[in-house]
Amino acid sequence: MGSKNLTNAYLSTLCLEISMLLDTGITIDHGVSIMMEDEPDKDAQKILNLLSDKLQDNIPLSAAMAGCGHFPPYMVSTIEIGEKTGRLTQTLKALSEHYERQDRLAAAIKSAVMYPAILLGMMIVVVLILLIQVLPIFNDVMARMGTQMSPFASQLMDFGMWFRGASVTIAIVVFAVFVIVFLMWAVKGIRSGIAKWARNKWGAKGIFGRIATFRFVSSLSLALSSGLGTEESINLAASVNGESEVLNKKYDKCIEMLNSGERLAVALKETGILNARDGRLLSLGDQSGMADSTMQEIARRNDTAVQDEIAQVVGRIEPTLVITTSVIVGIILLSVMMPLIGIMTSIG
Repeated sequence: MGSKNLTNAYLSTLCLEISMLLDTGITIDHGVSIMMEDEPDKDAQKILNLLSDKLQDNIPLSAAMAGCGHFPPYMVSTIEIGEKTGRLTQTLKALSEHYERQDRLAAAIKSAVMYPAILLGMMIVVVLILLIQVLPIFNDVMARMGTQMSPFASQLMDFGMWFRGASVTIAIVVFAVFVIVFLMWAVKGIRSGIAKWARNKWGAKGIFGRIATFRFVSSLSLALSSGLGTEESINLAASVNGESEVLNKKYDKCIEMLNSGERLAVALKETGILNARDGRLLSLGDQSGMADSTMQEIARRNDTAVQDEIAQVVGRIEPTLVITTSVIVGIILLSVMMPLIGIMTSIG
């Protein structure tokens, strides 16, 4: 764990542990000292040590975290709200659930990208082995038998031979592309620009739009459960989840509707942030004075829906790649085996 890159899983655990300490009546500074002594990760231990030193000055937890410089601004702002409203323990528990949801989402996205990429890489390797190693062997065998492979198989073998001869050049090009991509990712300005362009292009569409909605709803439910007012909660959630210009316009429109006197459920539904079902549920929760708990339930439902959709995408990609690989390998082998079957038939 990098000292400046606390994971969502760690932040979730940290918030839960501090809330448990507060429930037992232990002061925050003493509790953080206990956590620091039992922390197995050295980088995290250094951060907790710095946080403990800040807390010794009798400043609030949010100020101490802000002074450390390692905690997300959203986390610091939310904890500050919990301190002002006297709901710090509830805020920390809500933060723990929020970062746990974010961790599950990040893991699901990583799995959705990595697993198909590995399958695709294996498919390419299998096909290249057939073209470079297997087809020349069949070609030699058939040449000794006084026949030739089919024109299609010969073309595939020629491509494999070309690929083998150009393998050094191809390796250099691939390495150069890798270096360029790595440098683009390492340079913060370039990375931010690419991320902004991608968010503006795809951030509000399809599954990316639903992921953005989930993040917004999760942040909004957390702000409401911390005791923050409705408009302030919208502003806080929007500041954290400004994924694209399209989404930012929705958030601004929602705030305008709230300022004109519309209820939260109506504003979120009319701007398209919530669907009709979730909007109706929030409307009932708002009328019964349970808007914060209703938003938590909506966040949970959106979390489940996004996880299921990502799993469905991965579930469709895997059999597609397997079937594609099988078809390609089958075509290559058939293009070689058919002439051999013809020879064996004529001999028989």
